[in-house]
Amino acid sequence: MKIQLISVGKPHDADLKASIDDFSSRIKKYFPADWQIIPTPKNAATLSEIDLKKAEATSILAQIQKEDFLVLLDERGKQLSSTELATFIQQRANESCKRIVILIGGAFGVDETVKQRANYIWSLSKLVFPHMMVRLILAEQVYRACSILRNEKYHHV
Repeated sequence: MKIQLISVGKPHDADLKASIDDFSSRIKKYFPADWQIIPTPKNAATLSEIDLKKAEATSILAQIQKEDFLVLLDERGKQLSSTELATFIQQRANESCKRIVILIGGAFGVDETVKQRANYIWSLSKLVFPHMMVRLILAEQVYRACSILRNEKYHHV
């Protein structure tokens, strides 16, 4: 199973890039994984929030394959503990899922078409974080979940 991490927005912030890359490379010890950054539309400043989300949705959905298991990050989604996330990832692997895609939407969230395509809506927290911080938290939590699956010492209960 491959883990595809997708984020809409700017490239990784230089101050956080090393940490995001570190955790992302650690994930690769367990599953093939990589990041894809979908840039915001060039005319974003001239678009309404609705039109911006529709334009981003077109770019997002073009990257999602029919058989992908799409996990959408949204503060209104279901919260998981690190152990529950590990179980969630293991269940996808057990189902022979070829690719799990975890999506961080744009600044205003995602269009309804993306929500409808999502197989699961996950919340990291009821708090709202800057996108760059979410990337780091996501990479760390996926790595933590993988280490839990292997019963390694990284995660302490």
